[in-house]
Amino acid sequence: MRTIEWRDGTVVTIDQTRLPHETVFLKMRNCREVAEAIKTMKIRGAPLLGAAAAFALALVAYHSKAERKGELLGELGSAAEILKSTRPTAVNLFWAIDRILDKARSFSGNTRDLAAFVVEEAQRIADEDAAANRLIGRHGAELIHDGDVILTHCNAGALATVEYGTALGVIRAAWEQGKKIKVVATETRPKLQGAMLTAYELKRDGIPVTLITDSMVGYVMYKRLVSKVIVGADRIVRDAVINKIGTYTIAVLAKQHNIPFYVAAPKSTFDLTRSSEDVAIEERRPEEVTHIGPQRIAPKGVDVLNPAFDITPLEYVTAIICEDGVLHGEDFVKFKANL
Repeated sequence: MRTIEWRDGTVVTIDQTRLPHETVFLKMRNCREVAEAIKTMKIRGAPLLGAAAAFALALVAYHSKAERKGELLGELGSAAEILKSTRPTAVNLFWAIDRILDKARSFSGNTRDLAAFVVEEAQRIADEDAAANRLIGRHGAELIHDGDVILTHCNAGALATVEYGTALGVIRAAWEQGKKIKVVATETRPKLQGAMLTAYELKRDGIPVTLITDSMVGYVMYKRLVSKVIVGADRIVRDAVINKIGTYTIAVLAKQHNIPFYVAAPKSTFDLTRSSEDVAIEERRPEEVTHIGPQRIAPKGVDVLNPAFDITPLEYVTAIICEDGVLHGEDFVKFKANL
């Protein structure tokens, strides 16, 4: 089953804040409900955010009472601003919105046909993501060998995408090919996506997984307990990978210990007109650090720094795995030049 689906004017997705203890489906019927689910991380994962934003615009078009094309475009533009204000770092959300708006503005049919077109375009974005993830898995599995122990950070699985996953898609594809592999998953503080979501996905699929705290990464590498690192990405710019906080630390440790560090992401995550200095890093609520669930673990009044993402320079990245293949250093340089 897909993580997110369009069902005749309703968008259905899994509430990721309820996992792994229970599976609850959200049924959203307007843009504001989707935006709220994104802000509260009921919907999360860069590729999934792109699909969710596209479906939010589809909801606007599907339920619109506009009689003129200009009115509908205005409604779509207002909805786009609401969606763009939800989370600033993952580029897929902005990419999907801009793609739909650009095509809608150049659409030559009537208002009813435009509304149908927006719904169809949102579905295309979802379908393309699912197909891209399968290709990422196929290309990345070539890098995986029998006996590999792969460290991954945060959650870049089926739950973070429309279907199959990026980093976990590579792991899943290798497992489906019969390769005997194991996974080490970081808990990923402060939101614990690794403990709650990645461990859940891997255990569900029968892939051996060992959960560690974030601070154990250096230890497991020093002890040669992992042979490769594969992570996802929220944005790939000209000089860096932007991903869940802690990724940079893992990349530096991997380089120190001569462990390959791979990034798996669809091309919708590429933002190659920008550099790392241009990217806004999302700062999240202090309570995510001072509390675990409802339980306070830090003294009241303590100052908190809580960036959701960090910046990993490309010099620490062995290769980027996308739907076009595996891009090593020179390959990525050529890829950028051909855009």
